[in-house]
Amino acid sequence: MTTQSEGRLDGKVAVITGGASGIGEATARLFASEGARVLIADRNAERGPEVASQIGARFIETDVRSGEDVQAMFAAADEAWGRIDVIYNNAGVGPNEDNVRDCPEKTFDLVYDVNIRGVWLGMKYGIPHLERAGGGSIIATASVAGLVGLSGIAAYCASKGAVIAMVRAAAGEWASSGIRINCICPGGIATGQGWLPEERIEQTRRDWASLHPLGRSGEAIDIANAALFLASDASGYITGQQLVVDGGWTGPDSRYDTLTGRDWTQL
Repeated sequence: MTTQSEGRLDGKVAVITGGASGIGEATARLFASEGARVLIADRNAERGPEVASQIGARFIETDVRSGEDVQAMFAAADEAWGRIDVIYNNAGVGPNEDNVRDCPEKTFDLVYDVNIRGVWLGMKYGIPHLERAGGGSIIATASVAGLVGLSGIAAYCASKGAVIAMVRAAAGEWASSGIRINCICPGGIATGQGWLPEERIEQTRRDWASLHPLGRSGEAIDIANAALFLASDASGYITGQQLVVDGGWTGPDSRYDTLTGRDWTQL
């Protein structure tokens, strides 16, 4: 007799920001399939309810830059299910910046407010809910851009580096309360944060394949799988870490092979 295995998030309540598209949508779908009760929070009041309806989740329109919105987001999850176990602070922006001299102040402010303030608010107002639940997992989406310098997106790099540092600090503050806090550093994800027009996704996927030693662009599900691990009890002894999911981009330095003329694919 075959018995169906339990989902890895059975009994858990998860709040996912930026859950209407890209990485957030893939994660919401995966979490729901693993037994979680999911609240999708997003500014997209058209796509968000559609995704939520498809997976049996709930949706709340949320601007992560607003403390009031973030508090309302957590209150909605608590009212619906009486607890919160997982918070995925995934919402982010990556607009065209230009170089540091020519980047408009309003662009810098947008990147700062969404990518740093949004994650901070998600921790500030989410931690009390996890405390009441006796612990839980907080995840943030950082980026390999927070680990290396990428020309033309200095503000984005700085914001993601700040997320990594904030996660480390907060993890130390709340470890004794059973709250684990980690982040994920994606490489090039073609479906990214939902900012790529549909007609450019396939070309971007092909362009980014050459950046990654594994020979392909990352997909939203690659990051969702990492988030599932950090949300589940399987990562119960991990906190204050950045999980790099980048197809080897920041691992081996491909310039060495170019300098030596070696092609390891021909061995």
